[in-house]
Amino acid sequence: MKQKIQIAKYFVGDLFAVSLAWFLFNLFRYNLLNIERFFGSLPGYLSSSKVFGGQIIFPCLFLFIFYLSGYYNRPFLKSRLGELITTFISILCCTFIVFFIALLNDQTSDVSTSYKLILSLFGLLFLCVYTCRAIITQKATSRIHNRIWGFNTLIIGSGTKAQNLVHELNHMQKSMGYKIVGYVKTEKSQENIPSDLPVFEFSELSEKIKELSVEELIVAQDLYNRRSMHKLINCLYPLGLPIQIEANEYEMLTSRIKLSNIYGTPFIDVSICSLSDCQKNIKRVLDVVLSVFALIILSPLFLFLAIKIKTGSKGPVIYKQQRIGYRRREFTLYKFRTMVNNAEQNGPALSDENDKRITPFGRIMRKYRMDELPQFWNVIKGDMSIVGPRPERRYYIDQLTRRAPYYSLLHQVRPGITSWGMVKFGYARNIDEMIKRLKYEILYLENMSLLVDLKIIIYTIKTVVTGKGI
Repeated sequence: MKQKIQIAKYFVGDLFAVSLAWFLFNLFRYNLLNIERFFGSLPGYLSSSKVFGGQIIFPCLFLFIFYLSGYYNRPFLKSRLGELITTFISILCCTFIVFFIALLNDQTSDVSTSYKLILSLFGLLFLCVYTCRAIITQKATSRIHNRIWGFNTLIIGSGTKAQNLVHELNHMQKSMGYKIVGYVKTEKSQENIPSDLPVFEFSELSEKIKELSVEELIVAQDLYNRRSMHKLINCLYPLGLPIQIEANEYEMLTSRIKLSNIYGTPFIDVSICSLSDCQKNIKRVLDVVLSVFALIILSPLFLFLAIKIKTGSKGPVIYKQQRIGYRRREFTLYKFRTMVNNAEQNGPALSDENDKRITPFGRIMRKYRMDELPQFWNVIKGDMSIVGPRPERRYYIDQLTRRAPYYSLLHQVRPGITSWGMVKFGYARNIDEMIKRLKYEILYLENMSLLVDLKIIIYTIKTVVTGKGI
């Protein structure tokens, strides 16, 4: 709840700041261009359709750009320098967009006047927006550091390491905002039982999160190895909360990690990927826009495929299957049916090139990946992304995580219609091949960017056009 309230504060503050800045800019513009002869008076200018409409449209445009910048993603304990840079870049983008939309046609042949308009708009926007943000950030950060505000946190672990961590967090000069409300026991046997806070069984975790309004999880186990850590994180993903672990020296040397806070004990939030907040928001907007566009443009093809599937074999046109996605949440995946009806009546089974369950037309669809097209609807719903690791069924994920526990890392992001694994490896016919394909998915996770997504989409189009999908 605190997160939503704080985001609302930033949103309302930004709306007030950009509205004020735009109003002041119009006053400056009126006096600089000496356009009284066109509007009669200042009230006439401000009430004109273009100026009045701009007072509504441009602040909305600015807020959309602020959303894309990722500023609202993390409302607490913001880096002051990061806030300054994000605000500067966002306002710079807003200024140039406004210049090309509204100011380029101003009746002036004086280049210096154009510079004055641009600089005044940038200066007013930056001054108003950053001042408002800095005040909100300062108040929130001060309350957190002084322990007035805190986020209910459970420690996953109850041994010596967990107890030492709680002592360290509670005695920091500046609080990191973690209000520890209890331990969660993960070890089967334990001699040193904590007495300072309640200790809960792991089976109670979901219930206690709701009961205590928990907002953060910190993993602190005495016995550490990568296999057990991946297994534990896999169980924590469905809870939908930030999962913090300490960054030990080995991880600092071998992994590209992003610390969640620079004060005191360094933590890594393993529930999020390496993609920046800005790129995450842009990726999501592009996913929705491109998916809507694809569904509209490809609708005649959808109709043709539906008729061919229906007339070619008995059964539904759309095949629905439960898959595991972002943070291990189950969702319904949609595909054009390529197999005979009830193809898995004897249980889950992966297909191969000579699979007799695949219909003749289904084989053509799989070759050109046309069976995946309905998944654009999954993208719009938020279950998937256009580019991301391939979603699998729980039946296979349980087997994969036993042999390759690091598979759990893929749940940091939404699964995709296409992926680096599908481009480089293709369909897997057994668990061994799924593990081989997994290395490409992990490679994608470590190098996520919008540029990499574009590269994968280009390769996917090439795969579809050449018919190398099977």
